[in-house]
Amino acid sequence: MQTLCLKTVLGDLTLFEHDGKIMALDWGHGMDAPRVTDCAPLCQVAEALRRYFKSGQEEFIKLPLEAHGTAFQRQVWGEMQKIPPGQVKTYGQIAKILNSSPRAVGTACGANPLPILIPCHRVVGQNGLGGYSGGDGLDTKTSLLRLEGYL
Repeated sequence: MQTLCLKTVLGDLTLFEHDGKIMALDWGHGMDAPRVTDCAPLCQVAEALRRYFKSGQEEFIKLPLEAHGTAFQRQVWGEMQKIPPGQVKTYGQIAKILNSSPRAVGTACGANPLPILIPCHRVVGQNGLGGYSGGDGLDTKTSLLRLEGYL
C-alpha cells in the first residue's frame, strides 16, 4: 500500500492506494506508511482534493476509489455520492431510499473509509447536523459544509 500526505486548510490528510485504487483517506499524517510521489491515482486524487479545498465544488465520482465495506455500507456510500456539493440529505431520507433505518445509515456514514471523497459530511440529522467522526468532528463537518456554500 502506498500513501500520499496532503496539507489542507483542515489539517493533514493521508491517502492510501492499493492496486491503482484509493482505499482510504485518514485525517492526520500517516507516519508509518510507505510514501510515494509518482503514483498516478494518488496524485489524481490529491489534485482533486486541492481543487475542492479552493472551490468547494469538486465532485469525486469519477476518481479511482474503492471503499471496502458491507453490501449495506456500500449502498449508503453510493447514495452519499449522489449528493452534489452544497446540498445535503438527512439520514432519514437515505434510510427511506434503502428501506432501512436512520441509525443504520448513520452507522454506515461513520464507517466510511473515504471521507470527503465519499461525502458523509453531506448527510445531516432531521433537526441538526448529526455527527461526524472525521477530523475535529462537527467542527470539521461544519467547515466542509461552509466551504461548499451550504452553511
